[in-house]
Amino acid sequence: MKNAVLTQQERHFFKTVHNAAFANPFSDLRERLDQKIAGLFPSAARRESKDMCVLEVDRQLRKLTRQNRENIHQYTGEDREILRVVYLFDIFHKFRDRFDQLIQDQIVAQEVSVPVPFVEDARQMALEKGFSPETFFHYFALSFQLRRAFYFISKTLVGSSLCMKTFKKHLWYNVFTYNIELYDQHLWNKMEDFSTLLLGETGTGKGTAAKAIGMSGFIPFDEKRGCFVESFTRTFSSLNLSQYPETLLESELFGHTKGAFTGAVEDYQGVLDRCSSHGAILLDEIGEIPDHIQVKLLRVLQERTFTPVGAHGTSRFNGRVIAATNRPRKDIMGGKIFREDFYYRLCSDIIDVPPLRTRIQQDPSELDSLLDFTIHRMTGLSSQKIIAKVKRIIDRRLGNHYSWPGNVRELEQCVRSVLLRRDYLGKQEQSDPSLSHFLCQGIQSQDLSVADLLSGYCTLLYNSLGTYEKVAQKTGLDRRTVKKHIMNRQNT
Repeated sequence: MKNAVLTQQERHFFKTVHNAAFANPFSDLRERLDQKIAGLFPSAARRESKDMCVLEVDRQLRKLTRQNRENIHQYTGEDREILRVVYLFDIFHKFRDRFDQLIQDQIVAQEVSVPVPFVEDARQMALEKGFSPETFFHYFALSFQLRRAFYFISKTLVGSSLCMKTFKKHLWYNVFTYNIELYDQHLWNKMEDFSTLLLGETGTGKGTAAKAIGMSGFIPFDEKRGCFVESFTRTFSSLNLSQYPETLLESELFGHTKGAFTGAVEDYQGVLDRCSSHGAILLDEIGEIPDHIQVKLLRVLQERTFTPVGAHGTSRFNGRVIAATNRPRKDIMGGKIFREDFYYRLCSDIIDVPPLRTRIQQDPSELDSLLDFTIHRMTGLSSQKIIAKVKRIIDRRLGNHYSWPGNVRELEQCVRSVLLRRDYLGKQEQSDPSLSHFLCQGIQSQDLSVADLLSGYCTLLYNSLGTYEKVAQKTGLDRRTVKKHIMNRQNT
C-alpha cells in the first residue's frame, strides 16, 4: 500500500466536508457549507443543496478510488483524519434513506428490535476504506443515532420560524453537545449526567421535544443478532408529577416493596426503575413537587441511586432526566420553585419552547404548516381544502392577532372543532380587573360564589407561592383539590 497525500485543492474541499459533518444540521452554517460543497448559490433550496452536496462528495471520493488512493491508512496526520470523517459522512448519506425506513419499521414493530438488512453492505463499504470492524459498528450505531435525532426533531416539531429554528438547533446540541467530535470521543456513553429543563407555556409541545431527545440516545449495535440491542421505542418514558397525591408520588417515582404501606400488596417498580439505560425519562410539571421529593431526586441526579419505599437497599438509575414546567423562567431563576441545590443539578441545560403566537408572528406560513401536519395526523391525508376551511374560521372567529393561549394543543382542538361542527370560538379574552380586586369586590358586594372564591384565592396563592403543594399547606386543602380549583380558574 503506497503512501498518499491530498493535493491542496483536495484538502480544501474535503476539509469543508469535514466541517459540514460536524455542523449542526439545523444551523445556517450547515446550509452554507452544503451550498459551498455543491457549488450552488445561496439562493438554492436547502434540500437541493444537501442532495447536490452528497453527489459532489461521492464524485470526489471516486477520483481517489480510481487513483488507488482511497484507503485511510495510506494517509497520515491531518489528511487521514479529514478523510476518516469524510468517508463516514459519505457512508452515512448513502444509507440515509434506508436508515429512515428502519426508523419507520421500528415504530411499527414497537418493542422488538428489528433486523437491519443493510448492515453488511455498510460494513463492507467501511472495511474497503480501511476501517476496523469494531470502529465500523460504533459509527454505524452513531449514524443511526444521528438519523433518529434529525428524524424526530424535524418530523415531529413542525415549523421554520426563527424561534423554531433556534429551538431545533438547541435540541440537537442537547443530544450531541455543541461539538459532535467531543461527543464522539468522550461523551456518547456519559450523557446521563446531563439533565435538562424544558420551559414553556401549557400546550407548546414540551412533551414532544422531550420525546425527541429521549428517542435519540446512543444504542449499541448487536453484531451477533444483526440488530440494535434495544428498540428506540422503549427508550422514552414520562410521568406527570402533578397527577399523583403526595402519598403516592414517591411510589410512582421510586417504586415500593410489598407491605411498605397499606395497600402495597406486592413489589412495584417505579418509573425510574423502568427507564431504559439508553434513553430518558420526562418528569413533567416538576415545578409542583414538594421540597422533600426534590431532595430525593437530587440524590438520583448526583449519585444515580434511589431507594424504593420500604426497601433498605439501593437501586441504580442509568437513564437521562428531562424535566418540564410551565412556571415562568423568572420564578425559577429567582428561587421560588426549586431548592438551590436541586436547581443547579437539574439544569445542565435549560431549553425554552416557543409559544405559538410568537411562531406565527415571526412566520405566518407556520400556521399553514402546523395545520397540514395536524390534519394529516388526524385524517391520514393532506388536504388544502380543509386547511383553507380552518383558516377561514380562524380569520372570522379569532382574527389575525389571536394569542392562542393554549398554543399547539389549542390549535389541535380548533381543527377537531372545525371537523366536527365547522366552528371554533377560541378562548375569549377577558378584561377583568386584577384577581385581588376581583375577590375583594366580590366579597364586599356579597355576590361571590364559593367556587369563584376558592378558585380565585387558590390562584392568588399559587401565583405567589409557586407550587400546588405550598397552596395546599396554606389553605388546608388536598393538593389535587387545589389544582382542580386553579385549573377551573384558568379555564374560565
